[in-house]
This record gives sequence, C-alpha cells and structure tokens, in this order.
Amino acid sequence: MATSVSSKQSAGLLLYRLRDGGVEVLLGHPGGPFWRRKDLGSWSVPKGLIAAGETPLAAAKREFAEETGHRPRGKSVSLGQSKQPGGKIVHVWAVEHDWDAANLKSNMFEVEWPPRSGRRQMFPELDRAAWFEIEEARAKIVTGQAAFLDRLLAAIADG
Repeated sequence: MATSVSSKQSAGLLLYRLRDGGVEVLLGHPGGPFWRRKDLGSWSVPKGLIAAGETPLAAAKREFAEETGHRPRGKSVSLGQSKQPGGKIVHVWAVEHDWDAANLKSNMFEVEWPPRSGRRQMFPELDRAAWFEIEEARAKIVTGQAAFLDRLLAAIADG
C-alpha cells in the first residue's frame, strides 16, 4: 500500500547480526552541529521520510542507502511502527546483514550555522555508524526507538 508524503511518518532499516550467542545492531549517529557532542540517547535507526507514492518498506530501503551508502540484502522483517515523543510515526524493518560501518558514505544536508550568521554549511546526515550489543544499544538509541530493540529480540526468538 502506498503512503502519501508526510513529515509525520518515516521508515528505516535496523540491521542486525548474531555474534557469540548475542545480537548486535547497527545504529547511526546524526550529523550536524546540534548532535556533535551528544552520545547517549542520540543514536538512531537509519531512517527518513516516506515520499509520495512510496511504500514504507521502499522508503526504509531508500533512506538506508542514502544515509549509509550501502544497500543491504536479506529478508526484511517488520518490527511494526512506533509513535515518537514528538508525534512522528516510525516504521522499522529488521534485516540480518553484516556490513563494515567504516564504509559509511552519508548524503549531506545544508543548514545555517552558526544560527543567524547567514553562513550555510554542509553536514552529513549520519556522521558515523557503529555496531552495538543490545544493552549498549539501549543506552545509545533515542528513547522513542528503544521498543524496536525488544521487537527485534522477540522476532529472532520466534525464528
């Protein structure tokens, strides 16, 4: 089903890999000056807005590629959606896929920085990506997306 473009809905992929009996997930750290010194509670599932006529899964795949420079292969398992504290609905799919986060090649965005300076600067949407074990990911991920970690573990347990 196609979804109309909305600033209130986004979609993303949560990559995971199985390591020594544990699960690791790939999270992205937002680029730009606001996030530069933030760590705990600031990492995110690579995601973005759903475009007009685009399905949420297609948007998730497109956004992941735009934000990381990588197109993962593998079965996409829906982890459902979650309403974020700011009101946005985020749809997430899990994909079991290993990838070297050092190969991150994010697209860029432009913003006036410093504020009211009249100077525009370019920043990457994600300035880094990294793999985290689930417990560390809980501390790193933005509050509204933590539910996806629990849903991932449940999906893996269900086979």
